Amino acid sequence: MTFCIGVRVQQGLVALADTQIVRGEQISSKAKLSRIDHGDRSAFLMTSGLRSVRDKTAMRLEDELAALPSAFPRMHQLASAFGNQLKRVRDEDEEALKAGGLTFNLHAILGGQFANDPEPTLFQVFPEGNWVDATPDSPYFIIGRTSYGKPILDRLLRYDTPLEQAVALAYLAFDATRASVVDVDFPIDVIIMHSGERELRRTRFTATELGTAHDWWHQRLKSSLDDFPMDWSQRLWSATAATIGERAPEPSR
Repeated sequence: MTFCIGVRVQQGLVALADTQIVRGEQISSKAKLSRIDHGDRSAFLMTSGLRSVRDKTAMRLEDELAALPSAFPRMHQLASAFGNQLKRVRDEDEEALKAGGLTFNLHAILGGQFANDPEPTLFQVFPEGNWVDATPDSPYFIIGRTSYGKPILDRLLRYDTPLEQAVALAYLAFDATRASVVDVDFPIDVIIMHSGERELRRTRFTATELGTAHDWWHQRLKSSLDDFPMDWSQRLWSATAATIGERAPEPSR
């Protein structure tokens, strides 16, 4: 499976993707986060789903971009171009994939800031080729293993969250996912892009490099559980607590 997250905050963009590939009993590592250079600007691409569909779509997008007389001025044009290539691949390959017991299930996240974009933008592209963009009231996308990282993001991530904290939250969403599944793991690739800058900054991190952060977070969670207020639960331990089968008292009105 896959874990990829894209975050858009006021200060810029964050992208994080795991690298683990599981095929039956075989486990390998391959990048799921790539960079697209277009004119004098750059964007990032992350995908979940069939790798063959991703590679075919991405290569055709590269050919299309290389043939353009001038670069796209807006990122949404790149998202549309990727979606159109994805629809072409779907038309060509979906029936054969179904016959082989496979599902055409590619999801993608694209992010960057082109010349006419007033600020960095982030898009999720669906298998049908359509897309949505991240907004201040919905500032992130997760593809692949989507369930486990959402709670901490929904609680703490806001559009005005500082970029450094957005990186921390993206990692913690990955950490929560990794703790619950066996098919998402290190190394992770991380990209950040500051608002108003052209450069994407990319780094790969191993489990060893993030061991201190992981241990710190685990200890904080344990300490918080130890200190969790439990006054509200005292009736559970009381000798007068209702037993199973007894009717609990109705709340006062």
